[in-house]
Amino acid sequence: MSETLQRLAEIIESRKLANGGNPETSYVARLFSKGDDAILKKIGEEATETVMAAKDARVDGDVSHVLYECADLWFHSMIMLAQFNLTPQDVLNELARREGLSGIEEKANRKLIAREIEETAETKAAKK
Repeated sequence: MSETLQRLAEIIESRKLANGGNPETSYVARLFSKGDDAILKKIGEEATETVMAAKDARVDGDVSHVLYECADLWFHSMIMLAQFNLTPQDVLNELARREGLSGIEEKANRKLIAREIEETAETKAAKK
Protein backbone atom coordinates (compact mmCIF):
# COMPACT_ATOMS: atom_id res chain seq x y z
CA MET A 1 0.00 0.00 0.00
CA SER A 2 1.16 3.53 -0.64
CA GLU A 3 3.05 5.04 2.28
CA THR A 4 0.83 8.12 2.06
CA LEU A 5 -2.35 6.06 2.40
CA GLN A 6 -0.81 4.06 5.24
CA ARG A 7 0.23 7.19 7.17
CA LEU A 8 -3.15 8.82 6.61
CA ALA A 9 -4.98 5.66 7.74
CA GLU A 10 -2.88 5.61 10.91
CA ILE A 11 -3.63 9.28 11.63
CA ILE A 12 -7.35 8.73 11.05
CA GLU A 13 -7.30 5.69 13.36
CA SER A 14 -5.58 7.76 16.05
CA ARG A 15 -8.42 10.29 15.89
CA LYS A 16 -11.05 7.75 16.97
CA LEU A 17 -12.52 8.68 20.34
CA ALA A 18 -11.45 5.30 21.74
CA ASN A 19 -7.86 6.17 20.80
CA GLY A 20 -7.94 9.59 22.44
CA GLY A 21 -9.22 11.68 19.54
CA ASN A 22 -10.52 15.06 20.68
CA PRO A 23 -13.58 16.41 18.81
CA GLU A 24 -12.74 19.93 19.98
CA THR A 25 -9.35 19.96 18.26
CA SER A 26 -9.70 17.42 15.43
CA TYR A 27 -12.06 17.52 12.46
CA VAL A 28 -11.78 13.74 12.07
CA ALA A 29 -12.52 13.13 15.76
CA ARG A 30 -15.52 15.45 15.44
CA LEU A 31 -16.86 13.36 12.54
CA PHE A 32 -16.31 10.17 14.54
CA SER A 33 -18.15 11.70 17.49
CA LYS A 34 -21.14 12.57 15.29
CA GLY A 35 -21.37 8.98 14.02
CA ASP A 36 -22.21 7.18 10.81
CA ASP A 37 -24.79 9.62 9.48
CA ALA A 38 -22.42 12.60 9.64
CA ILE A 39 -19.63 10.65 7.96
CA LEU A 40 -21.91 9.29 5.25
CA LYS A 41 -23.45 12.71 4.62
CA LYS A 42 -19.98 14.15 4.11
CA ILE A 43 -19.10 11.38 1.66
CA GLY A 44 -22.28 12.14 -0.28
CA GLU A 45 -21.36 15.82 -0.42
CA GLU A 46 -17.83 15.06 -1.58
CA ALA A 47 -19.07 12.58 -4.20
CA THR A 48 -21.42 15.21 -5.61
CA GLU A 49 -18.64 17.80 -5.64
CA THR A 50 -16.38 15.34 -7.46
CA VAL A 51 -19.03 14.72 -10.12
CA MET A 52 -19.61 18.45 -10.57
CA ALA A 53 -15.87 19.13 -10.83
CA ALA A 54 -15.57 16.45 -13.52
CA LYS A 55 -18.47 17.97 -15.47
CA ASP A 56 -16.90 21.44 -15.19
CA ALA A 57 -13.52 20.06 -16.31
CA ARG A 58 -15.11 18.84 -19.53
CA VAL A 59 -16.26 22.40 -20.22
CA ASP A 60 -13.26 24.46 -19.10
CA GLY A 61 -10.44 21.90 -19.33
CA ASP A 62 -9.27 22.57 -15.75
CA VAL A 63 -8.88 19.19 -14.05
CA SER A 64 -7.35 20.58 -10.85
CA HIS A 65 -10.75 20.68 -9.11
CA VAL A 66 -11.34 17.04 -10.06
CA LEU A 67 -8.11 16.18 -8.27
CA TYR A 68 -8.97 18.25 -5.17
CA GLU A 69 -12.49 16.89 -4.87
CA CYS A 70 -11.39 13.31 -5.48
CA ALA A 71 -8.80 13.70 -2.71
CA ASP A 72 -11.56 14.95 -0.39
CA LEU A 73 -13.74 11.99 -1.38
CA TRP A 74 -10.95 9.50 -0.72
CA PHE A 75 -10.15 11.15 2.61
CA HIS A 76 -13.73 10.97 3.84
CA SER A 77 -14.07 7.42 2.50
CA MET A 78 -11.04 6.49 4.60
CA ILE A 79 -12.80 7.91 7.66
CA MET A 80 -15.80 5.72 6.85
CA LEU A 81 -13.56 2.68 6.43
CA ALA A 82 -12.02 3.34 9.85
CA GLN A 83 -15.50 3.75 11.34
CA PHE A 84 -16.18 0.16 10.24
CA ASN A 85 -12.71 -1.07 11.28
CA LEU A 86 -11.61 -1.45 7.68
CA THR A 87 -8.43 -0.15 6.05
CA PRO A 88 -7.34 1.05 2.63
CA GLN A 89 -5.45 -2.25 2.38
CA ASP A 90 -8.77 -4.09 2.67
CA VAL A 91 -10.01 -2.13 -0.35
CA LEU A 92 -6.81 -2.86 -2.26
CA ASN A 93 -7.18 -6.56 -1.43
CA GLU A 94 -10.73 -6.51 -2.78
CA LEU A 95 -9.57 -4.80 -5.97
CA ALA A 96 -6.82 -7.42 -6.34
CA ARG A 97 -9.40 -10.16 -5.87
CA ARG A 98 -11.45 -8.68 -8.70
CA GLU A 99 -8.47 -8.27 -11.01
CA GLY A 100 -8.98 -10.24 -14.17
CA LEU A 101 -12.75 -10.50 -13.70
CA SER A 102 -14.95 -8.67 -16.12
CA GLY A 103 -17.28 -6.19 -14.47
CA ILE A 104 -20.25 -8.19 -15.72
CA GLU A 105 -18.86 -11.43 -14.28
CA GLU A 106 -17.99 -9.80 -10.95
CA LYS A 107 -21.49 -8.32 -10.61
CA ALA A 108 -23.05 -11.72 -11.40
CA ASN A 109 -20.85 -13.31 -8.72
CA ARG A 110 -22.02 -10.73 -6.16
CA LYS A 111 -25.65 -11.52 -6.98
CA LEU A 112 -24.97 -15.24 -6.63
CA ILE A 113 -23.28 -14.75 -3.25
CA ALA A 114 -26.13 -12.50 -2.05
CA ARG A 115 -28.66 -15.13 -3.11
CA GLU A 116 -26.74 -17.86 -1.26
CA ILE A 117 -26.60 -15.72 1.89
CA GLU A 118 -30.34 -15.06 1.65
CA GLU A 119 -31.10 -18.76 1.20
CA THR A 120 -28.91 -19.64 4.19
CA ALA A 121 -30.70 -17.05 6.34
CA GLU A 122 -34.10 -18.38 5.23
CA THR A 123 -33.03 -21.94 6.04
CA LYS A 124 -31.86 -20.91 9.52
CA ALA A 125 -35.10 -19.00 10.13
CA ALA A 126 -37.20 -21.98 9.03
CA LYS A 127 -35.37 -24.26 11.50
CA LYS A 128 -36.27 -22.01 14.46
